[in-house]
Amino acid sequence: MLTVLTGGTGGAKLIQGLSLEVDLRDLAIICNTADDLVLYGLHVSPDLDTITYTLAGLADEEKGWGVKGDTFAALESMRKYGWETWFKLGDRDLATHLTRSVLLREGSSLSQATSRIRETLGVKASILPVSDDRIETRIVTPRGEISFQEFFVRDRWSQEVKGVYFAGVERSRPAPGVIEAIQSAAAVIVCPSNPVTSIGPILAVPGVRAALREVERPIVAVSPLIGGTAVSGPAAKLMASMGIEVSACGVARAYADFVDTILIAREDEGLRGRIAELGVEPVATSILMHSAADKRRLAREVLALIGPMC
Repeated sequence: MLTVLTGGTGGAKLIQGLSLEVDLRDLAIICNTADDLVLYGLHVSPDLDTITYTLAGLADEEKGWGVKGDTFAALESMRKYGWETWFKLGDRDLATHLTRSVLLREGSSLSQATSRIRETLGVKASILPVSDDRIETRIVTPRGEISFQEFFVRDRWSQEVKGVYFAGVERSRPAPGVIEAIQSAAAVIVCPSNPVTSIGPILAVPGVRAALREVERPIVAVSPLIGGTAVSGPAAKLMASMGIEVSACGVARAYADFVDTILIAREDEGLRGRIAELGVEPVATSILMHSAADKRRLAREVLALIGPMC
């Protein structure tokens, strides 16, 4: 079993590449759930859905979210009724959230609902929410606290960030299968996801980081940064707000207690010495994934690092 920690579009790209190189039945994907929100009374799980749609061949790769070719008739009707429509739910996407919400109201856990959805869509990989308990990323701004989706989607991450925290994480527990997937893994991969708001909530769930520290198999991370800039999204801005150095070295330091190797951009070759001093082996390569070929190539490079060590 290959276990992957992920959240956001960077993670989905690498997972798409991995899906072309390994048997999906041998893949366990632990997803961030702190980006989840309740919208129009529906439970929306963006990261879980992005991974599920990606592996089902349904993802809109151009947008980086939602279902390719989706329509937005329901959302337009919601707008006419006076609802805010800054979070774009397509019609086919809406069916996923309706299904999840009904299952949750009927007593299913988030894990069970996720399994039902992925099985219906024909996904063979195991997709695990990091927790069945409610965790919410909160962004502290000069004007008060807002949710991650309000910051990221509604405000297009334009607001100044004073801090980030994960409401409810202290009381949360790992979802069934999460710790087992880490402990039994032939190797663990940390995707090039935002280290603060995508990987951060996963590591903050009690027991997860401790389990990773005990893993005796290879753990490989991929940096989401090139120089001091994120490949996409607000990772650099959020890292700075948390006092984390905005560089591949800062990412390596955030994971240094459990990661063995980190793939960094060739542009960051100059950081190799500092990263090595943390006890993490740096490997420089091209980490950009613009095409399917790029995704597959990077996946192969990650697997090559794991293979000789297994």
